This record gives sequence, structure tokens and C-alpha cells, in this order.
Amino acid sequence: MHFETIRYDLTEALAVITLDRPEVMNALNTQMRTEITQALTQAAGEARAVVLTGTGRAFCSGQDLGDGAALTGPDLERILREEYEPMLAAVTECPVPVMAAVNGAAAGAGANLALCADLVIATHSAAFMQAFTRIGLMPDAGGTWALPRQVGLARAMGLALFAEKISAEEAARMGMIWEAVPDVDFEHHWRARAMHLAQGPTEAFKAVKQALRASFDHDLPAQLALEAKLQGALGETEDFREGVQAFLDKRAPAFRGK
Repeated sequence: MHFETIRYDLTEALAVITLDRPEVMNALNTQMRTEITQALTQAAGEARAVVLTGTGRAFCSGQDLGDGAALTGPDLERILREEYEPMLAAVTECPVPVMAAVNGAAAGAGANLALCADLVIATHSAAFMQAFTRIGLMPDAGGTWALPRQVGLARAMGLALFAEKISAEEAARMGMIWEAVPDVDFEHHWRARAMHLAQGPTEAFKAVKQALRASFDHDLPAQLALEAKLQGALGETEDFREGVQAFLDKRAPAFRGK
């Protein structure tokens, strides 16, 4: 599949999707949203892990406000329903782990695209900002769902109302992202983390995603029932048998993703 606003690379079962509009800090326009959705759909069928990252000094600066005519209320609602929702669903519903490797500024919808991923690793020089109220809007692209769950209501409210930039290190301290790493180590580090996922027990990772995301809608008995069901299925996989045998043999397991 040919892409113009992103790059797609598949190596050793790891799909890397790179936002590639550096001249506008990888701002999201209609074509980019469509291509991200398409790339995630492709990755879901051929990869064992996915990374979203950016080209240049930004991960993603959010909605491209210079893309086309001035936006109105009906335009915003249509774009969110028809373009953002499929893209975000492709992230959250991807069966394999999705990591956001935030290489620079992540603002507005760009920040919330990253926060929809299963894991976020950011470089120290990156920053996150819920920039929406600066132009008279409220957080969208899943921000009002993700932020309270990740950092709590009080911090989510402050992030949304003040629209202040926070560093990657502060985002890690408050639990918004998994970790922040020094710039010099960033690419090597996230690639190593991503390959760990791509070479790991894929069915177990799928079950982890399913169970953790479902937990917000379940009471404890329902969650325990889901755990039992998923664990029972995992007990029949080749990877479980390999994991146990590797433990007994005192060697590293060679998971096949089955």
C-alpha cells in the first residue's frame, strides 16, 4: 500500500508507522488520518507489535488548522465522527500491542493520539499539551476519556483547563506515559522495547490488552470471570507450553506468537 503522509516499515514482525509531515510538525489532516487508519489495519494483519512515531522535531502538533477552509461547529463534529473515531478505534482495537514513541512535541489531538496507545515512551525533550482551550475548544480525540483514567480527575481537569505544556519527565511522574528516556538513548531504547513486544507471547499480550481495557466496565466478579476465560485459552497455546519448558530448562523462551 502506498502512503504519502506517513511511512510504513515492517521488520521482524514489528510495524513502525512514522508520521511524515515535518514541515507542519506532523499536523493531522484528512489524508494523514485516513492513512494512519489504513496502516494500523494493515499492521493488525501482519505484525506482532506496532509503533507510532514522528519525523522531525514533533510527534504530532494536532489538527492541521491550515488544512482547507475555516472550521465551523458542524465541520468539527463531522471530522471527529468520520475521521478521528476510525483512526482512534484502529489504535485501541488493534489486537497487538501499540506503542507511541513520542519523539517531540505532542499537542492537542496529537497528544491524545499518543495517549490512546497501549504504551507511551517519550524522549526527554518531548512535551505534551492539551492545547484546545487556547483556541476556545475542549479536549477531543479521546482526551477526556484517557486523561482521567491515566492521571485522575484533578490532574486531568488542570491539564485541560490551563492548557499548559508539561515535560515528558513530568508526564511519566504523573502516570500519563510509561517512561521518559534521554534523547541520546531514545530511538535505541524504544526499538528494543518494541522488539521485546514483537518477539513475545502475542496471544498473551492480546489477552492483557483485552482484560485491562475491559476492567473499567466490569465489577470484580465479571473481571474474574473474564480472567479465567482468557487464561484458560492461553493455557492451550504453544507459547504457554514453550514458556513453561523454557523455565524448566533454565533458558530464554522462543515464543512464536501462537
